[in-house]
Amino acid sequence: METALVAQTKISALIIDDEPLARRRIEGLLKDETRIQIKGIIGTGEEAVRTIDSLKPDMIFLDIQLKDMTGFEVLESITEDPPLIVFVTAFDAFAIKAFEVFAFDYLLKPYTEERFYKSVANAIASFEKERGGALEKKMAELLGHMNIQPETAGKKYKRRIPIPDKKKTRFVNTEDIMYIKASNYYIEIYTTNSKHVLRESLYHILEGLDPQHFARIHRSSIVNLGHIKELLNSDYGEVDVKMPDSALLRVSKGYRKGFLTKIGLRS
Repeated sequence: METALVAQTKISALIIDDEPLARRRIEGLLKDETRIQIKGIIGTGEEAVRTIDSLKPDMIFLDIQLKDMTGFEVLESITEDPPLIVFVTAFDAFAIKAFEVFAFDYLLKPYTEERFYKSVANAIASFEKERGGALEKKMAELLGHMNIQPETAGKKYKRRIPIPDKKKTRFVNTEDIMYIKASNYYIEIYTTNSKHVLRESLYHILEGLDPQHFARIHRSSIVNLGHIKELLNSDYGEVDVKMPDSALLRVSKGYRKGFLTKIGLRS
C-alpha cells in the first residue's frame, strides 16, 4: 500500500537551460512522464536561483553552461535544501568524471530519447531515497570537488579584487580578506576592517584566489587560512572556524576532509 502511494506522488520540476531549443526538447519529452509536473522553464542562472528558492522543486534539469552563471554557481547560490539534479551538458570531461564519482545523473548533449528517459527513471527512483541531509552532503562533496580544478603550471592568482562602487572602483588586497560569504547571487567580502558586496559567485571568485591561502569550507563560505583564529569542535562532531571578528563559520561535511588536510590536521 505504501509503495502505491509513493507511485502517485507528483514530482515538481524546473527546466533550466539558456538554449530555447534545448528547453523545448526537455519539455516535449516530459509530456509523457505522468509523474513529473513542470513548474517552470528558465533561461538564466539568476532567475533559476530565485525560482528554486521560491518554488522549492523536487527536481531540476540543469545546464551547467548558462550564459550568466554556471550550473555549479546556481547550486552554490540557492538557500534552500538542494533538489534532485539531472545535469545537462556539452562535453566536459572533468565535470562528467565528477558526476560519475559522486553519483549524479547527467545528460550529455546531444542525447537520445532513450538516454533521457533512463535519466528520468533514475531520478524518479531516487525521489524518496535521496532526500534531506544525504543529498545535501552529496552535493557539497561534488561542489567541493569542482572547486579543486586541475592546476595550471605557473597560474597567477589575484592579489587585488576590484569592487565597483557607483562612479568609482575600490580595490581589496586579497591578503586582507578574512572570509567570503555567499548571499544569493552576490558575495560578501569581509576584510580586517570593512565589508564589501560584489555581484559575483563563490565558485568564480575562488578560481582567482591562491589555494595555498584560501579554502572553501562550506557551500556558502571561503576562509583565508592565515586569518583563522580557532577551530571549535562540538560534541556532535561539528567543526566551526572562529575568525578575528568572532564570526563562526561552519565547516560542512563535504568540505571537511579537504580543509583539515590543507591546514595540516589530517593526512
